[in-house]
Order: sequence, then C-alpha cells, then structure tokens
Amino acid sequence: MLRTSLLLSAALIVSACATVEPAREEARTIASEQIADRPDYWTAAAARVGDVETGWIEAFGDPALVALVAEAQSNNRDLRAAALNVERSRLLAQQSGAALSPQVNATLGNSGQGNFEGQSSDSLNVGLQASWELDIWGRIRSGQQAAIESAEAADADYRFTQYSIAAGVARAYFGAINAQQQAEIAQDIVTALTETARIVQVQFDNGVATAQDVALAQANLASSSDTLESANASKDSAVRALEVLLGRYPSTELFVGTTLPAKPADPPAGLPAELLERRPDLIAAERRIAASIDSVDQAKAARLPSISLTGGVNGASPELSNILNPANLAWQAASSLLVPVIDGGARQTQVEVSTVEQRSAVEAYASAALNAFSEVEQALADGETIARREVFLEQASVASDEALRLARLQYNEGEIDLLSVLQLEQSAFGARSNLLTLRRLELDQYIDLNLALGGDWR
Repeated sequence: MLRTSLLLSAALIVSACATVEPAREEARTIASEQIADRPDYWTAAAARVGDVETGWIEAFGDPALVALVAEAQSNNRDLRAAALNVERSRLLAQQSGAALSPQVNATLGNSGQGNFEGQSSDSLNVGLQASWELDIWGRIRSGQQAAIESAEAADADYRFTQYSIAAGVARAYFGAINAQQQAEIAQDIVTALTETARIVQVQFDNGVATAQDVALAQANLASSSDTLESANASKDSAVRALEVLLGRYPSTELFVGTTLPAKPADPPAGLPAELLERRPDLIAAERRIAASIDSVDQAKAARLPSISLTGGVNGASPELSNILNPANLAWQAASSLLVPVIDGGARQTQVEVSTVEQRSAVEAYASAALNAFSEVEQALADGETIARREVFLEQASVASDEALRLARLQYNEGEIDLLSVLQLEQSAFGARSNLLTLRRLELDQYIDLNLALGGDWR
C-alpha cells in the first residue's frame, strides 16, 4: 500500500506538471507564413475596401430565390451529409477524451463446482474493477486536442458547404430563368421565320420570289425549329438541376419566372489579409494544420514510458445476502510502468508519418489560400470586364434591331434579297441572346465574388 501510494503521488505530481500546449497559435503562425507575398489591397479593385457584407441572397430582392435557398439548406442531401460528418467529428472528439478519466467496471457472476459422487457447491461473485493510465506526457490529451481541431475543421467545412449550396441554388435559379429567356428568343425566331416563309411562299405563288427563296426560308425555319427544341431541352435540364439542389425529385415542375433581377451594387472587397480569417474553407484548412501538430505530439509522447494504476474489490459467497460481508471481500491494487524497448520502429515510424501529414496539411492550406486569392481577384476582374462588355452588347443589340427594320423595308421594296434579311434577322436575335447571357453572367459574377470573399448569404 505504501509503495502504491508513493508511486501514485509521484505520478500525479508529474502529470500535473505536464501540459499540452495549444497548437492553434502555432498553426496560425505557420499558415500566415505560407502567403508571405500577398498584397495589402486587391490588385483588381484597390479602391473597394471596407468590411465584407452579409445577406447577399436578399440583396437580389427576389423573395422566390430567398425561399428556394432556405429550402435547399433544409433538404439538400450533400448538406445533410456534411452536417452528419460534423456530428460524427464531435462525438469522436468526445470519445478521444474518455481515456483521461479512470475506467470503472462492475462484474457479477455465478460459478459452480462438484464431483461425480454428487457433491457440489455454488458461489456468487461480485466485483468492482478500476484502471487509469496516467497521462504524464500528454499523449491522450494531444490526441483529444487533435480530435477537437478536426471537429472544428469539419464544422467550418459544413459552413462553407452552406455558402456553396446557397451560391449553387442562386446560379441554378438564374440559369433556369436565362434558359427560359433563351427559349423565348428561339420561339420568337421561329415565329418570325414562319411568317417569312409564308410571305415568300405567297410571293413565289405570284411569281415574285424564286424557288431558291422558298428553299432558303424553309431551311432557316427548320434550323431555327431545331434551335428551339434544344433551348427547351436546356431549360428543362436547368430546372432539373435546380430541383436536385433543392432536394426535390427532378420532375421539371418548378416554375422559376422569366425575368432576371438586376445585379446589386458591388460589395466591398475587404483586405486580402482578412480573407484568411473569414473564409470557412481556409479556417478548416488551418484547423487541420493544428490537428496535425497535435498528432505529432501524440506520436512523440507514445515513445515515452507510461504508468497505469489498477485496483479492484471482489466479493465471493455462496449466499447473496453475505456477499458484501467484509469477511467475504478482498481488494487488490497494482501499478505498472511500461517502457518501450523494442517495437520494430513502429513508434518512431508513427512520428515520421504524423510529421509528413503535418507537412501535407500545410501544403494543402497554402494551395487553398492561393486558390482563394485567385478566386477573389478573378471575380473582381470579371466584374470590370462584364461591365465594359455590357455597354458594347447593348449597342450591338440596338443597332442590329435597327438594321433589321431597315432591311425588311428594303426587301419589301425589292432592293435587297431574302438572304440579306435572314442574315440580319439571325444577327439581331443573336445580339439579343448574347445580351441576356451576359446579364446572367453578371449575376453569376456577383455570386462568385461574395462566395470568394467568404460573405455569409444570410
């Protein structure tokens, strides 16, 4: 008893002195060193500083979109899987810390013995067993801290999945609307060419138009009818994609409207240094560095001696009423010191594996950070380019419509041939289609910028 008490006291003193340094600050230092050449301001928009805004879904002013995003956040399968991964990670972190406390188990049994001459006896056994590994070097605590950091990384991944789902729904919603608009333009082309083919046929019947004009008008009508079928198929495909994001069956029954909202004002872009602390995917990557540091500490501590304490109380009696009688109870206590001597290099190899995993986590963070900076810079640059292109496409659409109007007048007067009119007709409708596509890209750019900046959609 004296030796056990002395060993226990010494172990508790050493264990109390041992501490596990949090790896989070070290991880932040390592992470910040990976992008040492980042600029103070975004190169694509140096003047647009200010805090990154939240609530960018509501900024579109479209209640239907807000409702669809809320539905996706509740029903999307990928998001549900991410939420379950977070719950699993938290439970694993809780499980990893269980070894820090003593383990106590109760036993209850019955045994019998006898000989073949008919003599026998029964005995009831009850016991209470306890064991405790003293975490002197912080091996268990390092493992617990690594699990906690991994759980926080999973939680950050879940938040970024939420952001991505919101962005995906918005893109799919606008894509479905644009597909509907493109189908309407295709229908307008078919309607116009149907009328043109009718007029040319009448002219041919009256000897004004040639057979070539009739064939040309019919060929253009058939080609445009094919384009209309393709546009309707694209519209259905876009609606199905949106329904899947919402967790619905892809039945193409969702109505999305026919008008794209106006693009909100460009949000402040913040500063590059702030991005590292705001984007959930970068936070997750940083937490994984911290978890890898703790795993290295855990592997190193596993090479050191460990002390375990065990004890128990057991009782045995043929009568249940006497089983707790002090005369029938026995106790035992033991302590053991385990010193690794030869393990074939397993423990040292685990240290090296954990070190490689730490380096891998650092590289993954550096890659994610560089991609994040690229996404912001690209989204900012795209905004400037789209704004300039919109001016040109608006001019092209207006000019094409005017050219078509004049061409039709000239054709009616016999000054130009049918082919010239059909070419200008295709050009006018093409310019209108290109302008609608650019306006959808303008909305996508706004979504991409907010997602890249790590702004919350709520």
